[in-house]
Amino acid sequence: MKKLIDSKSRLLIGLTLLFTLLSISNSCTKSSTYNTPTVSNPGSKGGSGPGVNEVWIQNMAFDPSTITIAVNTTITWTNKDAIGHTVTSDTGVFDSGGTISIDGTYSYMFATAGTFKYHCKVHPSMTGTVIVN
Repeated sequence: MKKLIDSKSRLLIGLTLLFTLLSISNSCTKSSTYNTPTVSNPGSKGGSGPGVNEVWIQNMAFDPSTITIAVNTTITWTNKDAIGHTVTSDTGVFDSGGTISIDGTYSYMFATAGTFKYHCKVHPSMTGTVIVN
C-alpha cells in the first residue's frame, strides 16, 4: 500500500512540475530575434534543425520563417514547441485544420507558384512565408 501511495505522490509531483514548466513557457514573450529567417543544418532529418522542405515550429516561431521551394513540393511543419500551434494561410489556401499537437506534423503540397504568407491562429504574431517558384 505504501508503494502505491509513493507512486501516486511521485506522479502528482511530476505532473505539477510539467504544468509549471508549460505555464512558464506559455507566458514568455516572443523575442525579435525569432524573426530572422534561418535554416540550421539544412537537409538533416532529426538533427539540430529542420531538413529540406521542412519547417519547425519552435520557440514561438516558424523556423525558417521564409522558405523557397519549387512547384509541386510538399512542406511539412513539425511542432517542436511545448504547446499547440496552427499553420493557417493568410488567404485561406491551406490550414492545418486545428491545433498541431506537440511533436505533431502538418503537410501541404504547393501546386502553384506564388508567395504564400501564413500564421498561427493561436499566436497571430507567429508568421511565415512560403515562396513557390
